[in-house]
Amino acid sequence: MKNLTLTISLKAFDAASELPPQEQALLQAARKATYQSYAPYSQFHVGAAVLLDDGSIISANNQENAAFPSGSCAEQSAIFWVGANYPDKIIKAIAVIARPGKGDDFRGVPPCGACRQAMLEYEVRQKAPIRLLMLGTDNQIIMTECIGDLLPLKFDEF
Repeated sequence: MKNLTLTISLKAFDAASELPPQEQALLQAARKATYQSYAPYSQFHVGAAVLLDDGSIISANNQENAAFPSGSCAEQSAIFWVGANYPDKIIKAIAVIARPGKGDDFRGVPPCGACRQAMLEYEVRQKAPIRLLMLGTDNQIIMTECIGDLLPLKFDEF
């Protein structure tokens, strides 16, 4: 028997101001999107913003449903909208931010497994990595260069 080790590489920035202006705008769009989420059951408002290769930013948020779990996560809402409306555009980056409750206290939230798989499908389909930006503790920004890093044992075509 051998032990195998999986390693992922994440980058941490002390503040969003350390990022390029386009990625700062992406994070701001994700923050803003939390205020339009529909989360009457969990009160957990999640915003996602997608940066496309033409520089445009598309944002979306989570949409809950009384018939839980048939709602939609923010990340899936955003990438599926891009796929439906801009199927030939390349997704360069995605930012994800959460806001529990009604205040302005933003939290980091990594994508759930279903969202990781959905984002990975787009990364594989477009044959280009998708950078992911999330909040960390003390307003740090955590970044990975590709979604595949968060899903190293990915379910892929066979």
